[in-house]
Amino acid sequence: MDITIRRIEPEEHTALGELTARAYLDGGLLDLGEEDPYLEVLRDVASREARAEVYVAVDEQGTLLGGVAFVPDGGPFADIAGPGEAEFRMLAVDAKARGRGAGEALVRTCVERARATAGCVRLVLSTQTVMYAAHRIYGRLGFVRTPDRDWSPIPAVPLLTYALELQ
Repeated sequence: MDITIRRIEPEEHTALGELTARAYLDGGLLDLGEEDPYLEVLRDVASREARAEVYVAVDEQGTLLGGVAFVPDGGPFADIAGPGEAEFRMLAVDAKARGRGAGEALVRTCVERARATAGCVRLVLSTQTVMYAAHRIYGRLGFVRTPDRDWSPIPAVPLLTYALELQ
């Protein structure tokens, strides 16, 4: 299957927001389910794009397979990136498209963007403990765990962190 990674188009905001929300809901990643306040953040792709670069994966028919937000400079949308670091967030792939390489292609795009960012020496990310498929992608691409940076946005949600040295 041919997968294309490109910047999101404004008319795709709603679709990517719903795809991301479904990925988190169906994956059991939101403790409060449909009532979780983070759900609205996941759906708000327009705000995400205003503060980060949003990339989508599409197949040869133009079907949206997934998306990711890339923060090139530790800007206001970053959770953990500091000086000299880029970060990616909200990596999501439609359940019907999993196993076809879309997630890895999106992460590779973030790696390429980080390498192309002047002064960037590291790409970082946070992930939930149960995102096993994502953890495998990160390991394959050379990311290493950084347990000293693990954190929790709320007490019941521990997040693991990974980093890829770009030098």
